[in-house]
Amino acid sequence: MAEPKLFMVLLGSKAKQRNIEQHDFFFGIAYNLQELIPRMRDFWPEAGSSLHIDGWREVRHVEGYSVNIIPTSANRPDNNKRLFFVNLGGYISGRLEEQHYTLLTVQDDRKWAVKAATDTEFFKTNTIKAVKSAAAHIDEKYGIDVDEIYRIEDLLSDDDKTNWHIHLKPDIEGQADSIQLGYLKLDKVQL
Repeated sequence: MAEPKLFMVLLGSKAKQRNIEQHDFFFGIAYNLQELIPRMRDFWPEAGSSLHIDGWREVRHVEGYSVNIIPTSANRPDNNKRLFFVNLGGYISGRLEEQHYTLLTVQDDRKWAVKAATDTEFFKTNTIKAVKSAAAHIDEKYGIDVDEIYRIEDLLSDDDKTNWHIHLKPDIEGQADSIQLGYLKLDKVQL
């Protein structure tokens, strides 16, 4: 029998009155990607018919932990670890654009998620040293701000929160998740 999975989806849209394509990440729990399409549309309604997928991942393994979805009716095993999503922004001298780096990390709390973000090579290298306000940052902030780090549970729909828990189990032998990249219209998503 199929088990529910946590999906991380990079959505794109060329919205009206915009010069470039915009992006956002969507997180949802489902048995397959196609099942999430109505929720993706609800997540970004102003995107209209331009909404598409630029990449996605079944989140099964993060930093030595297996990611399992269990019903809320099941006894939640004792584990203080939580799954966090971090979106770092930074700058490279001579490029008129903000660079981004996303991170999934397993930590006890937001403080440790901040530490994990600042330990990344991206954070250490995407800073224009001469311009204080251009330091690599948690998106749209000039410094680390815990408001820009999210527990994955907080990003899920109300239905997902009601029905499912994310259980993280130590698993040092787990394989890295496969990341699927490429433009995909929502009506072309197959089971």
